[in-house]
Amino acid sequence: MTGGGCMDEGRALVLLGTSGCHLCDKAEALLTQAAAARAFTWRYHDIALEDALVSQYGERIPVLLLPDGRELNWPFSLLDILSATD
Repeated sequence: MTGGGCMDEGRALVLLGTSGCHLCDKAEALLTQAAAARAFTWRYHDIALEDALVSQYGERIPVLLLPDGRELNWPFSLLDILSATD
């Protein structure tokens, strides 16, 4: 899933999650709200597609990767997302 905005793809936020993760669904909803308030691009990446990501993030998802290399670990709020994209 991708939210609209003006950031180029290299500057997009990446939500790491996987199918059946109810917290990931909540994080997606927050990102949708944040993208409506601020112009930025984000995409969803299923960690189940890569063993290395499952090892690194499997017990931490959802995790939001920011363009500057920082990570927002769950729980994060709408305000956290807005502050990170300011």
